[in-house]
Amino acid sequence: MKELSQKLERLIETAVEKEEIAGANIVVIRDGQEMAFAADGYADIEAGKKYERDTIARLYSMTKPVTSAAAMLLMERGLLDPGAFVEEFLPGFHNAIVASGGKLVPTVRPVRICDLLNMTSGLMYGGDVTSVCSMETEKLFDRIKEHLYLEDAMTTQEVANRLGLIPLQFQPGESFQYGTSADVLGAVIEVISGKTFGEFLKEEFFEPLDMEDTAFYVPENKQERLAKVYQRTEQGLELYTENHLGIMNAMEQVPAFESGGAGLVSTLDDYAKFAAMLLQEGSYQGKQILKPQTVHYMTNGSLMSWQQEVLDQCWEGIRGYTYANLLRIQKEPGKSPMFTSIGEYGWDGWLGAYFCNSPKDRLTMLLTMQLKDAGTTSLTRRLKNVIWSELCGGRRE
Repeated sequence: MKELSQKLERLIETAVEKEEIAGANIVVIRDGQEMAFAADGYADIEAGKKYERDTIARLYSMTKPVTSAAAMLLMERGLLDPGAFVEEFLPGFHNAIVASGGKLVPTVRPVRICDLLNMTSGLMYGGDVTSVCSMETEKLFDRIKEHLYLEDAMTTQEVANRLGLIPLQFQPGESFQYGTSADVLGAVIEVISGKTFGEFLKEEFFEPLDMEDTAFYVPENKQERLAKVYQRTEQGLELYTENHLGIMNAMEQVPAFESGGAGLVSTLDDYAKFAAMLLQEGSYQGKQILKPQTVHYMTNGSLMSWQQEVLDQCWEGIRGYTYANLLRIQKEPGKSPMFTSIGEYGWDGWLGAYFCNSPKDRLTMLLTMQLKDAGTTSLTRRLKNVIWSELCGGRRE
């Protein structure tokens, strides 16, 4: 639909002009047919390089749905039990402790795989100075960053085992906390498969799905397509080159730590294949990547009521959604701050990549940008509202 593409392009163009972003691209697919594509702005302002359809973007947390799918594949093969204890795979989680009331106490029960999938493990990210768990996690990621390019760079399993030694924020299953659970899950997948996480994903997903530009690094012959990262400052957009969450900003070599929570790069068209596979009940061009029942389980989960209360209080931007299997899943569209439909699922990333599938509308929306601390932006919500109003009747059920 040319008209929809033009509307989306104007929104992106205006955001670029206002220096909300450096550049972005978006694609909308319905029933397997492309309904709209738009791109504007720059992948590299200094070099005058445009943000194109094949621009490679750092996914950050949009890596998590891929990690979830990998866990689902092992579950359907009978190799991964979501009720199993993480300590069975990673010894760092033996005798885990919890920071409670200024004291360190034993866990009532060990962390389970399902806790990793639903972010109910008690693991955190860094940045919260009021939390022992968060501050110790911050120290660990500082150590990872310091050794990123050294021979003793920490591996995926080493990082996960070290995370297991850090006091948990709460008793496993007691609450909800967005954190490093997906990184630990990636390490569990390594242990079960006997392969690096990157090798497992390549063999089981990226090669069967023809995702040629998706990996934990960008080879030299593709580096010119990797977008630069920008941050907003009082002086306007400025280049951001720091490494974050143990991820190399330059993405120029295979990392020792392949982060299941944040490490992948991809393109619109690559991730669209992964999204299409999920929307088509695990099938892609005649290949059954996941079983239909597996996809149904993955995309229809829910937090327990007491965990949902925490999510609702701490994350206003995803009101109406629950969280399960490393996905936001829409349960009450009337509470959402943007147009959506019941059953819509997906996730976003720290630099602004955004993904959603709506089975009810047979619709996929994919957006990438490379803006520091972006997540789901105002631009994202405006783009999504236009798409839903054009294709889904502005449905808020």
